[in-house]
Amino acid sequence: MLFSRELKLDQIETSLFLFGPRMTGKTTLLKKLKADAYIDLLDPDLELQYKTNPKDFWNELSALPKGSLIIVDEIQKAPVLLNYVQKAIDSLGHCFILSGSSARKLKRGGANLLGGRALDMKLHPLSSSEMKSHFNIKQALAFGTLPKISGFLIENKTKLVKEHLKSYITTYIREEIQAEALTRNAGAFNRFLSVAAQSNGQVIEFANISRECSVPMSTVKEYFQILEDTLIGFYLWPWNHSERKKARPKFYFFDTGVVRAIQNRLSDPITPTELGFIYETWFINELIKIRNYAGLEHQFSFWRNRDQEIDIMVSSGRGPILAIELKSGKSEIQQSAVRQFKKQFPKVRLVVASLSDSRRKKAGDIDVLPWKQALEYYRTGNM
Repeated sequence: MLFSRELKLDQIETSLFLFGPRMTGKTTLLKKLKADAYIDLLDPDLELQYKTNPKDFWNELSALPKGSLIIVDEIQKAPVLLNYVQKAIDSLGHCFILSGSSARKLKRGGANLLGGRALDMKLHPLSSSEMKSHFNIKQALAFGTLPKISGFLIENKTKLVKEHLKSYITTYIREEIQAEALTRNAGAFNRFLSVAAQSNGQVIEFANISRECSVPMSTVKEYFQILEDTLIGFYLWPWNHSERKKARPKFYFFDTGVVRAIQNRLSDPITPTELGFIYETWFINELIKIRNYAGLEHQFSFWRNRDQEIDIMVSSGRGPILAIELKSGKSEIQQSAVRQFKKQFPKVRLVVASLSDSRRKKAGDIDVLPWKQALEYYRTGNM
């Protein structure tokens, strides 16, 4: 099933890099565009040809009319082509869309990243607004929102959902990690991945993970960097005026279905303990989608004061502008955390995004919003 994506590439009039994890629908989105040339580097023969004779790429670009739109899918497989991309932008006026699942190999290999000539954009799994009436919060929490997975769920093909999510992990390790030579020890990375998934949404204890994986702590940090560079997950850092004081971040995976597949929990119902972390993972990823697609420059963090915590802080260049506490069950809001937060940030609005409440209500002087209203509140910018 095809979904209408919020990222409108046909409205962009400059070159860009389009990165996103595997199966987020990059190729499907790109094939909708009216390009003058489409170069798919997943074709092994074509990849080998351009690596062996990159001048062939330039000769093809030169034969196109000036100002052509050229799509290069999986550009990280032949980074040498980027020198000719820059030359074609400067001398031929061509416009390029360069897609890939990771910029890591480009950055580590010293590839030409076009020196400001191209935007850097990201494609995520489907958002709730992209799925419209097909969106089901329970299914999104249990199985995520990768486009193919969402299509299977709409067709009630739960068995295929589980099979594809399980294969996602092996494909990721085989194609993204081993084929791109991001780590020499796939076995150790696989062990790390399982432990990291169990720590999803929690403060990362690098030393503990190091012991469980039997690898040095420096390697654990490198493995987390691989997950971040390949867009499989991201750090959420505690808010602090001083960057040097930031420590002990949380780590979230990019999709709830993928992290539950790594945890081997796809056939199990979500437990009350698991629900809090899964809901946090989904909601924070929704905020990131809204921010990135709207081109907002907000930063996300979490606030902690000793044992008191607020889940999400939204900050702009002028500082914090919104705080969101996530509530997945019927438990009461920790008023002590609210008081401490309000004491430190008296002018920052704090709202609760509730998974279980269907109507807006008050808890003391705090607005408790159903999750959908909380997302819309952030999206519309009425802060």
